[in-house]
Amino acid sequence: MTMHVDDKLVMEGNLNAFTNPAIEAGLVHCRALLEFLGLCDMKGVLSNIRGRKNGDVGIESFSNANGPLSMVTPDAALGKYTGERSEAERAFLSIFHVANKGLAHTTMDLVDDPEHGKLFEIAIRGIPSLVVSYVYTPLGIPAPNYEITSRPR
Repeated sequence: MTMHVDDKLVMEGNLNAFTNPAIEAGLVHCRALLEFLGLCDMKGVLSNIRGRKNGDVGIESFSNANGPLSMVTPDAALGKYTGERSEAERAFLSIFHVANKGLAHTTMDLVDDPEHGKLFEIAIRGIPSLVVSYVYTPLGIPAPNYEITSRPR
């Protein structure tokens, strides 16, 4: 892999030098967004955060004309998924599990699950939808265009 900025070589090496940190950052960002929405993993069940720490900013820190926004309930989050509810819950829980046990704090509890790739994709597609539905839309803010685009070489 080579990376160029303004036609100058700035990095070369194995593609993993870029992909591994990008994937790890994405998983931690997903976890942060789920927690911002008020969701957590409580003993293997998608749940609502019971209390925020001083200085934490969550969805309920924002208001519209109707008052503060509410935390997204697990039922609401899982109800957005068109597939099986249990699959959506496993997808969100996999984000918490890998971010907590493999990235933020490496433990022996991290087991590579062959379904992680599929579950990550489900969660990564669902989380922006939740943020748009429960934050941007109630605040009257246009949804960002987060789609990755490319151009021909």
